[in-house]
Parts: sequence; C-alpha cells; structure tokens
Amino acid sequence: MTANEARTHLRYSGWASRKLLDAAKALNTDDLNQARGISHGSIVGTLGHIHFADRIWYSRAVDPHEPVIRESDLKTLESQWPEIQRKWEAWSDQLQDADMDQPVTYKSPDGKQYSCPTRFVVLHLVNHATLHRGQAVGMIRQLGIAPPVTDLMAYCREMGFATVKAPA
Repeated sequence: MTANEARTHLRYSGWASRKLLDAAKALNTDDLNQARGISHGSIVGTLGHIHFADRIWYSRAVDPHEPVIRESDLKTLESQWPEIQRKWEAWSDQLQDADMDQPVTYKSPDGKQYSCPTRFVVLHLVNHATLHRGQAVGMIRQLGIAPPVTDLMAYCREMGFATVKAPA
C-alpha cells in the first residue's frame, strides 16, 4: 500500500461512514436503538463501535492523547465522528510511502503488546469499518428502508475516479 492509496482508502471510509450516519439521522429513536441481534446490538451501537475503532486506532497509530469514546449516541456521533475523520485525513496528507512500513506498537484489550506496519493499521481500520457498515446497512434493510450505497465504486463514481464511457 502506498501513501496515496492509504489516503484514498481513509477518505473512502470516511465518506461511507458519513453516508450511513446521514441515513441513521433520518431514523426514529426506537429504530436506531432497538437490539437486532447483529454486531453491536443496534444501528447506533454498531455505528458507535466503528467510531470507537476509528478513535482507538488513531490513538495507537498517531496520537496517544486522542480521547477514546467507547459509547456513542447519535448526537455524539454527529459531533465527534467527523472530527476524528478529519484527523485521519490530515495525518494521511503528510504520509510518504516509506511511512507505510513504520511499525505501530499497541496493546490489545487483553493487554498483549503487538507491533505491525502502518499499512496494516490502515487496511484494518478501513476493512473493520466496512464490515460493520455492512451490518448496519442490513439492519436498515430489516426496517424496510433502502440504505445508502456505500460501496467503494460508488465513492469512485462520486469523486470522479470512474467515468461513464460511451459505447464504441
């Protein structure tokens, strides 16, 4: 993974999370908070988990003083999630390709210490968010509501990275 690819993936993940957060804001409180037996209980619980991961990995990889918010309601997500996304994007703007091999040392929740290259932290962050966004999308579908499209190719189209070609 190059620094430019890391920037693209981080921006994609933020874009997709914003789409899903916007969709969640249109739901009523009961639908947001009802336990669905998937992922982290409810739609807001699952979105809160993604937000938590965005913050804990930022604190591990970039700034150990970053506050880690474990529990989130919709208001917290609306105010705090864009902030951590901006921080990830600002950090990625400074990356060079060689930075992708720099080790990130961290402790897992059970206290074990690990180290892995930055590239894998970025990949994990984006893949983790994608997994849980998919679960939240499934919960929205269970409500009979069409969820937002959060696929990477939709991002590419919206950003102009994929264009319509006229038939030959």
